[in-house]
Amino acid sequence: MPTHGSITKAGKVRGQTPKVEGRKKISLSSSLRNKSNFKKRFTLHRTPGQNKPGQRKRKR
Repeated sequence: MPTHGSITKAGKVRGQTPKVEGRKKISLSSSLRNKSNFKKRFTLHRTPGQNKPGQRKRKR
């Protein structure tokens, strides 16, 4: 089966891109994370998943 382009050009763009170091991630303590999860779920009545506040699903 014929190929589109030569194999020697594979990875050309990725090789030319300068390496950028990732940022350090600082995580919340577990008690703060649990507190915010509780607030979201029970105080604000949010449904699970990646739902924005304006896109809440209606309860039947």
